[in-house]
Amino acid sequence: MKTKDWFSSWFDTPYYHILYKHRNDADAQLFMQNITSFLQLPKTAHIADLPCGKGRHSIYLNSLGYKVTGGDLSKNSIDYAKQFENDQLHFEVWDMRKSLQNKYDAVFNLFTSFGYFEDDNEDLQVLKGMKSGLKDSAVLVLDFLNVIKTKENLVANETKEIDGIVFNIRREIKDGFILKHISFHADGNDHSYTEKVKFLDFNKMSSYFNKAGLTIINTFGDYNLNDFNEQNSNRLILIAK
Repeated sequence: MKTKDWFSSWFDTPYYHILYKHRNDADAQLFMQNITSFLQLPKTAHIADLPCGKGRHSIYLNSLGYKVTGGDLSKNSIDYAKQFENDQLHFEVWDMRKSLQNKYDAVFNLFTSFGYFEDDNEDLQVLKGMKSGLKDSAVLVLDFLNVIKTKENLVANETKEIDGIVFNIRREIKDGFILKHISFHADGNDHSYTEKVKFLDFNKMSSYFNKAGLTIINTFGDYNLNDFNEQNSNRLILIAK
């Protein structure tokens, strides 16, 4: 029997959403404003947000006037997001390794939602899957962390108490992955999960895009769309066709 992928298990728990409940929505909204303006996306554009989690980016993009389809592997997240649906906003359970069924004016992959897999071929499947959903003139926006700066500033151990749950967090870089080990006691049980994101610098990411048949046309280093600098930028934001 195949073991569930770490993200299938962890993202579908209520504890994942508790740990990350204080994510900065202002940053997310600033990025959406800036990137849609930079891309000059008309309000008639149809955007795919993949994976969308509980839909925070999708909902905000829709508030800006766009038609948005959000997809995520977590059924719990999609069930939550569906309460916000309207004629121009829809949510579906998607596996981002599979080809998209529709064509979009832009496909957004946000907040380090890439590089989850042991096998490079599965990461390539993700890129090819998103590429399959692009119209001829459409773009893919991939928002990843800057692994070089992350390595230099890695916080090895951290404790957070949220909603009465004490999360013990340990970080390390091992075997080509940035690992975040999360352990806590909740609802009478001990829990432990490990988030795994591949250590993908600009060169490695570029090779992935090339193999997937995508051409990188812009590179930014933060949500204000400043130039990418490997030593100082917080993010690695790639725009490709």
